Amino acid sequence: QVQLVESGGGLVQPGGSLRLSCAASGFTNYAMYAMSWYRQAPGKERELVARIGSTGGTTNYADSVKGRFTISRDNAENTVYLQMNSLKPEDTSLYYCNARHIWLNTNYWGQGTQVTVST
Repeated sequence: QVQLVESGGGLVQPGGSLRLSCAASGFTNYAMYAMSWYRQAPGKERELVARIGSTGGTTNYADSVKGRFTISRDNAENTVYLQMNSLKPEDTSLYYCNARHIWLNTNYWGQGTQVTVST
């Protein structure tokens, strides 16, 4: 059974940092999946935050987080991370982990972890 479990969310003050983790289990070959972080705030559409290629060699970021967030992955641990620095109130959202196979039409989501940036 394929599963993605996010962790690391919480309440942080503006300017603070958080590190999100997404642990994958049940994958036949985790290294064949591109991994992404998305977020969705109440009343808004889900948006892509960052993506990392299957080997970790390529990364892409939303303009709103460039220079502040860093995505990385550890294929030995089947885990993807999102380091979030200089957090802003507008980063408040439910953050989701996504796995997409690089060839097959398979796509998996985690249950989400809440990030709240507030004083």
